[in-house]
Amino acid sequence: QTRLVESGGGLVQAGNSLRLSCATSGRTFSSYAMGWFRQAPGKEREFVAAISWTGKTTYYADSVKGRFTISRDNAKNTVYLQMNTLKPEDTAVYYCAAGRRSSVSGSYSNNEDEYDSWGQGTQVTVSS
Repeated sequence: QTRLVESGGGLVQAGNSLRLSCATSGRTFSSYAMGWFRQAPGKEREFVAAISWTGKTTYYADSVKGRFTISRDNAKNTVYLQMNTLKPEDTAVYYCAAGRRSSVSGSYSNNEDEYDSWGQGTQVTVSS
């Protein structure tokens, strides 16, 4: 059974940075794409970023492009989300997810159905 555990969330002021981590176990981490999603209060969960199994291909939501960077360390079975220049609208619970495929693409990586395992989430709050 796949287990994903997020960490690194917290309360920060706008303009500052945070790095989220997602440690995985129970599957061959290096074989699958990974993604980050977020859910703000009263809103549906939305796609943030995805990374291919090699780490060479990434895909971002327009709202975070240029500010967030997704990366992975297959030796540590961990995926990261570096979040810079945070804005109050980035406030949400952030979830990591393990993909069904090894690759990422703009045609499917933003679809929750492409992921079959989810973490419990970590809260990120950005104050103005």
